[in-house]
Amino acid sequence: MATRVRKTNTEQKILETAAGLFHRHGLRGVGVDQVIADSAVAKSTLYAHFRTKDDLIAAYLRRTDESWMGRLQAAAEAAGADPAERLVGLFDALLASFDRHGFFGCPFISAAVEAELDSKAHEATVAHTRRRQEWLTDLAGAAGAAEPAALAAHLGLLIDGALASGRLLQDRAVVDAAKTAARAAVLAQTPQHAGTAE
Repeated sequence: MATRVRKTNTEQKILETAAGLFHRHGLRGVGVDQVIADSAVAKSTLYAHFRTKDDLIAAYLRRTDESWMGRLQAAAEAAGADPAERLVGLFDALLASFDRHGFFGCPFISAAVEAELDSKAHEATVAHTRRRQEWLTDLAGAAGAAEPAALAAHLGLLIDGALASGRLLQDRAVVDAAKTAARAAVLAQTPQHAGTAE
C-alpha cells in the first residue's frame, strides 16, 4: 500500500510540475529533461510513470479535463437550479480563471494546435471537447432548447473564442461579451425563459 501511495504522490508531483511548465511555455516549448529537473525526480522515475512525452502530455490533459469540467459545472450550479441560467452562469468559470491569474490560453486549444493528429495528446483534447459538448447538449435539452445540439455548439464556440481572445487581448471584457452573447443565444433557443433573464 505504501508503495502505491508513494507512486501516486510522485506521479502527481510530476504532473503538477509538467502542468505549470506546459501552461507557461506550451507543449513544444518544454522538454522532458526540464520536467525531470523541475520536479526533482530521476529520469528513470519519470519514465516509469510516463513512457513518452506524449503519454505525459495526455495525462496532463486528462487531469486538466477533470479540473476544468469541475470548474465549469460548479459555476453552472452556482447560477441556480434553472438549466437556462446554468448555461449562462458557466461563463463565470472563465471570469474566475481570468481574475485568478489572467489568461494563459486554453490548454486544449494549445494542444490542438501543437499536438500531432495521431497522438495521445490530440486524442485527449478531442475527448475533452466531446465530453464538454455532451454536457452542454444535455443542459440545453434540460433548458428546453429547440435544438440542444445547435445551442451547445454555439456555446462551445463562445467558450473557445473567449479563451483564445482572452489570451490574445488579456481583457476581461472578452468574457463579459461572450457571456452576454451566451445569454442571447439561450433566450433565443428557450423562449419560455425570455421573461426570467436578468
